[in-house]
Amino acid sequence: MTTTARATVQHEDERVRVTRWDFEPGASTGRHVHDHDYVVVPLTDGTTGIRTPDGTETPSQLRAGESYARPAGAEHEVVNTGSSWLAFVEIELKEPAATAPA
Repeated sequence: MTTTARATVQHEDERVRVTRWDFEPGASTGRHVHDHDYVVVPLTDGTTGIRTPDGTETPSQLRAGESYARPAGAEHEVVNTGSSWLAFVEIELKEPAATAPA
């Protein structure tokens, strides 16, 4: 049986949502769609499997402090396929920042 990763919203306003994800080995986010562009900041090293709706699983190696960004629209499930606890912070960009007047 797969357990669900723990999601803790650390901050949310009209522009961003910052969520910390904590996974025990084998835990999963569950299938979801990203409605916004997002940035992931790994807090620990770890290995994940990214499962897409067609059943494809792509392995990914996370390194603490090595961030990456993805566009909105991704539909997947993230599973901790490693043998250690895994944590990362996900920053969703809800809307672009207002531009400063010229």
